[in-house]
Amino acid sequence: MIFNETPIPGAFLIDVEKRGDDRGFFARAFCEKEFAAAGLVSRFVQVNNSLSAQKGTLRGMHYQLAPMAETKLVRCIRGSLYDVILDLRNDSPTFGKSFGAELSAENRRMMYVPKGFAHGFITLTDDVEAFYFVDEFYGPNYERGVRWNDPKFNIEWPIQPVVLSDKDAAWRDFDPAWHLTA
Repeated sequence: MIFNETPIPGAFLIDVEKRGDDRGFFARAFCEKEFAAAGLVSRFVQVNNSLSAQKGTLRGMHYQLAPMAETKLVRCIRGSLYDVILDLRNDSPTFGKSFGAELSAENRRMMYVPKGFAHGFITLTDDVEAFYFVDEFYGPNYERGVRWNDPKFNIEWPIQPVVLSDKDAAWRDFDPAWHLTA
């Protein structure tokens, strides 16, 4: 695997290294030893799978507060999506900065999302399927979200959403007292 640092410290885009022949290729999508050697979380407790039927479906920006904060490893396995992370680590010099990249079944790229980041994506094609590996179990009392168009952050999306859940559309304007504390 190739670990590519993003402009936000602690977050990575990860590319697989394909080894191929006339049959196709083989690539490792996860290795506990390689993740640990790179200083990344190497134990995941849950794998989530989502399917978004329509291009322009936006999911996010989701996260959980400590002690249930999650590290995520996100991979698109069908179609294409634009994956976005938002640094909400209070003590971070990049607090409030976002970063996005295309993840697709074709490029097999993964986004490593550390604890303290909100995460979301918008689908760039129909029938997009994603896998999320997480290192913490879902804790509904610690769940939070940042609205995709919160003026505090000005996240740049490549297209306007067409489909958005009521919950994601209704996240409140950023308020540190609610967004950063349990």
